[in-house]
Amino acid sequence: MNSTRQLSAAGQSIWLDNITRNLLASGTLEKYIRDLSVVGLTSNPSIFDKALRQDPAYDASLRAAGGPGVSHDDVFFQLALEDITRAADLFRPIHERSAGIDGWVSLEVSPLLAADAKSTLAQAKDLHARANRSNLFIKIPGTPDGLAAIEEAIFAGIPINVTLLFSARQYRAAADAWLRGVERRVAAGLNPNITSVASLFISRWDVAVSGKVPASLQNRLGIAVAQDCYRVYSELLASQRWRRVFNAGARPQRLLFASTGTKDPQASDVLYVDGLVGPLTVNTMPEATLHAFADHGQVGTELQPDGGDSSKVLPEFTRAGINLDALATRLQEEGAESFVKAWKDLLGVIASKTAVAA
Repeated sequence: MNSTRQLSAAGQSIWLDNITRNLLASGTLEKYIRDLSVVGLTSNPSIFDKALRQDPAYDASLRAAGGPGVSHDDVFFQLALEDITRAADLFRPIHERSAGIDGWVSLEVSPLLAADAKSTLAQAKDLHARANRSNLFIKIPGTPDGLAAIEEAIFAGIPINVTLLFSARQYRAAADAWLRGVERRVAAGLNPNITSVASLFISRWDVAVSGKVPASLQNRLGIAVAQDCYRVYSELLASQRWRRVFNAGARPQRLLFASTGTKDPQASDVLYVDGLVGPLTVNTMPEATLHAFADHGQVGTELQPDGGDSSKVLPEFTRAGINLDALATRLQEEGAESFVKAWKDLLGVIASKTAVAA
């Protein structure tokens, strides 16, 4: 049994953190599904920005989609929905076989709407309706401004991938928003089974403290934060409040480990896969990480519901001068800013390529 199948057998779902038209057209994604146990896919503005810049397969569609009265945002979502729905159809058998647990693809709302819950909700509804796929997650950032939109989207029956979470505190706030939406559906006599995942970003923690902590702590913060978040996740799964909605027909909002590509060339290239094995969780991997894990990854010791040694490791960073709460806030803010930049760059690429055809 290869490493990816072992990880799947351990109860963790492997999703791919990438999408390009060539990935779809070449049969590569189908190969990942068949051979590497990939059962879902995520995307974000940065991924699409890179795809449109590097994959010439988009050029003809870009030129055809543009025209008088068509905004660059509309052009992007038209192209993105073509890719996302094609990927969703590839994953449909997995979605049906797993009774809706896996087989999901994700598309993010415009990051320019982050501070506007009403507009975020409206776009989430529009994108989900246009895709017309039951296995599509709409991604909404789990920032303070995004929590209201997450609750309202869940209440409206839209499956949500909560993105840009960096700490147990941020995760708990996002989980509460999901749960409020589910509880409101129960109270209203609606089906409470609205699937969701909560995406915790890992590797950026270690990048942020690189060179600022003793060598003994190098590349240990991301794993420790994930362990702490898994502790909170396990507590919520066991809580009376969550069990009540499960009894009413809801499913757990799964914890998803994102940003799991190793950034430090001196560290293991599967650091954030080997060390983050947990049943009822998801690890969404960049292609390079997926290949590395399939080649030489090891399914390590499972994460512990009590957080393992995070209760000892995290205080070591505090003693080394790292304000973990402040850093989590900064990482979330920087992540949101990076998505805004990628979005604007993306629209710039669309503007330049559609102008050629004008």
